[in-house]
Amino acid sequence: MRIYVDCDPGIDDALALAYVTAQPDVELVGVGSVFGNNLVPTTTDNALRLLELYGRPDVPVARGAGRALAQPPRPALHVHGENGLGEVELPEPAAAPVELSAAETLVRSARSAPGEIDVLALGPLTNIALALSIEPDLPRLLRRVVVMGGAVRAPGNTAPLAEANVASDPEAADVVLGAGFDTTLVALDVTMRTVADGDWLDGLDRVAGRRAETTAAILRFYTDWYSGMFGVRKCAMHDPLAAAVLIDPTLVTDAVEVPVRVELRGEHTRGQTVADLRLNRDRTDGRPAVTLVGDVDGEAFFKRMTDALR
Repeated sequence: MRIYVDCDPGIDDALALAYVTAQPDVELVGVGSVFGNNLVPTTTDNALRLLELYGRPDVPVARGAGRALAQPPRPALHVHGENGLGEVELPEPAAAPVELSAAETLVRSARSAPGEIDVLALGPLTNIALALSIEPDLPRLLRRVVVMGGAVRAPGNTAPLAEANVASDPEAADVVLGAGFDTTLVALDVTMRTVADGDWLDGLDRVAGRRAETTAAILRFYTDWYSGMFGVRKCAMHDPLAAAVLIDPTLVTDAVEVPVRVELRGEHTRGQTVADLRLNRDRTDGRPAVTLVGDVDGEAFFKRMTDALR
């Protein structure tokens, strides 16, 4: 399996990169950075640092979009820390970003191996929307796209009805979700029910080795924030769950094929992901369906997440 990761590291992005780099059957062909959890200079630098931590400094990193198509960035420093990694300082990376942008590198990768590359999209979808503007045939060139984003049956997390990745660039998200990729959407519907509890976090603290110990340290800031919201010690695992679903779709125990649009104009609903769940929905309006994940095997996921950090 060949995977290109588009991400905005970010603590849960760090967990996702740990998961992907631990899989022996995965070829990580590249990483694109994007604004989101932090500004793009920081997310780019974090991607380089994390790939060194997880033993893959050879993977090319491309700097991506620094802002959305139609609004300024709004970093989530209160969730991920000023440096995006829970204030844990990783060593300066030896590698530097490649010269091409993330959108250009994604297009080049797709053209070089038509039908072979899967994209794991863990941040705002700006880079992928820009890549579509370069190569309109991108949906045919890529094998699959798994997106962590949106909230259909669940409340939002950055606004009452909007999830952070989609809300960070609603225009880009609407373009990508309607472009005709073979898309799986891992939304808050499932990520907010697949959470790391105190027992799992305690178990991670007992795993020896730099990979696990550093990741556990990064995760503490994120856990503290989520624990304040939940009222007990636990945290959501948005991005690593999407990574696991991409690598092994059999983890998905419930899903539905539906068209999904993004609300762009509502005063209180901008960034909302709207899925047409009606049984009698119009199936001739031309909007392609995406696979909306409804449930997963959480026990299997958390076991694999622990194994990936050993």
